[in-house]
Amino acid sequence: MTVTVTNGARREVRHFATNRSITGMSIERFASPEAAAPGLKAPHILARRLFELGVKSVSLYSNTVTVEADPSQWNTLEPQVIATIEHLFHFYGDQAGYSVEALAPYGIDRKPSPVQ
Repeated sequence: MTVTVTNGARREVRHFATNRSITGMSIERFASPEAAAPGLKAPHILARRLFELGVKSVSLYSNTVTVEADPSQWNTLEPQVIATIEHLFHFYGDQAGYSVEALAPYGIDRKPSPVQ
């Protein structure tokens, strides 16, 4: 997945556009890590990973991830957010090559696939 970054209207906002849809046509908003905690879908997993980096909020719509963070942290945070988004599907899904160890920090217990 590739990511292109644009500044938001406010200094604390960045928009990360990808070449792949993450949510389809639904809008996912996460104002806190707790809001992202219950889900196992890609938007929830991505939001949890971004909150671990120290962002304040995450919104996803189709192929765009809008992230809010402290403006003074963007120099360090922006490359980390890009890498996190680019590698989202490396550790997500039965055929993506993830390991149980990679998913454990996100509270995901991989179950055997029903299709053998």
